Amino acid sequence: MKDNFQKLVLQGVLAVMAGASLFYFSSTWITGGWAQETVIKPAAFEPGEDYPGGKATSKKSKHNRNAFSHSSGNLGFSQELKFKIGNGLFRKLWVSSPASTKSSDGLGPLFNARSCQRCHLKDGRGHTPLANWPEDNQVSLFLRLSVPPKTDKERALLASGKAGVIPEPTYGGQLQDLAIQGHAGEGRMDIEYSPFDVTFKDGTVVTLRRPTYTISNLSYGPLAKDVLMSPRVTPQMIGLGLLEAIDAKDILAGVDEDDKDKNGISGRANWVWSRELNKLMLGRFGWKAGMPSLKEQSAGAFSGDIGLSTSLFAGAFGDCTAGQSFCRKAPNGENDGKPEVSDEMLDLVVFYAQNLAVPKRRAPRSESVLNGKALFHASGCASCHRPKFTTGDLPKNRHLSRQTIWPYSDMLLHDMGEGLADHRREGKATGTEWRTAPLWGVGLTKTVSGHEFLLHDGRARSVLEAILWHGGEAQQARDKFMTLTKQERTWLIEFVRSL
Repeated sequence: MKDNFQKLVLQGVLAVMAGASLFYFSSTWITGGWAQETVIKPAAFEPGEDYPGGKATSKKSKHNRNAFSHSSGNLGFSQELKFKIGNGLFRKLWVSSPASTKSSDGLGPLFNARSCQRCHLKDGRGHTPLANWPEDNQVSLFLRLSVPPKTDKERALLASGKAGVIPEPTYGGQLQDLAIQGHAGEGRMDIEYSPFDVTFKDGTVVTLRRPTYTISNLSYGPLAKDVLMSPRVTPQMIGLGLLEAIDAKDILAGVDEDDKDKNGISGRANWVWSRELNKLMLGRFGWKAGMPSLKEQSAGAFSGDIGLSTSLFAGAFGDCTAGQSFCRKAPNGENDGKPEVSDEMLDLVVFYAQNLAVPKRRAPRSESVLNGKALFHASGCASCHRPKFTTGDLPKNRHLSRQTIWPYSDMLLHDMGEGLADHRREGKATGTEWRTAPLWGVGLTKTVSGHEFLLHDGRARSVLEAILWHGGEAQQARDKFMTLTKQERTWLIEFVRSL
């Protein structure tokens, strides 16, 4: 039967996954889309969903530029000082060696930023160059580098999980565009955008931009011909301790690699090597879930982004490779064999990251938001953006334990299709797979960060554009979104921005 004669009446009760309440949705399906006469019974407001971090939700009611920089709402008074010291270290500007201070030197020799805060400004999302910033900079958009394995040893290393990638032989695992005095930055990442239009059934046209990445001004010779490049914009920092607190078995319960339930959604875990515990662990952090803990994520950033050594990532020369011998011989900030970032300093930064609170929801009970919630679930978005979890027991962070949280992520890898593919494996993650990004706080991105550039490389300039880039396992949900009326799209996006 031709599309313009198709008519299918959909009625019934849809169960929200992960224990969410029931909502009613009734509509007439005409010509492959929701008709104007759609009747929507708003989804029910669920107790607690206005506090997405549970009792750890921020107590601050003002949603201004500092909305992502507040401590856990239930953090004890005695721990506030620890949080503030961690914040100071997060903002700390590092200098090159030798220096008069012995607690702030060791920067580089190659680096992307002088502090954690430079990448995560206001603890928010990074931006692409030319994002109406005072100057064109690439501080918060990195370019990961690697090559395919070529030897049995390299293939065995990847198979064991002890390495997630094989770094590019000369330039390492990440392009560093900055360097200390006497050294040259590795090169410059160049981005060219190709626009193309997407048209909705109601005639609305949205222009997307497809990025192409190249590197110019290479300082250390040519790149490997088979180099793999993957851009990564820095994500927002809120709720990370709560995501870390989710029991692994609750995340793994959502794994369905063979799609046994035939819903088109698989969900896979990325198993990565823990340097701290010397074993394979569930990957949780990073765009491809390439790090098992906030401690290792932070230590990896100190090394790769700032060029600082820790007990987990030794080597005061950061990401300098054997092919950059001059870089490896540069002065460093290690004292008596101790790393440039002490364990005490690393733990304070980790504590700060664990306790950046999720803001309270905005207008979660409004009819338009609840209409959007119904459409969000009916379109299948919640199949990957799982609404809620309950955190496990944390002896060292009891205030984060047993909290019902609403991150809207299943923390698993999903094939997102060719449109978003970087064709670069990381651990068990394939070139088309990405971890489901948590949606909490996404509606405050522009307030905090001054822009709404989304997805792993900031190509999407709005929630609408981000949805339209979904493919692969998310193609069915994206196709349903394409059939919604303008009003229904507005409701769904308003719901997402309320999170």
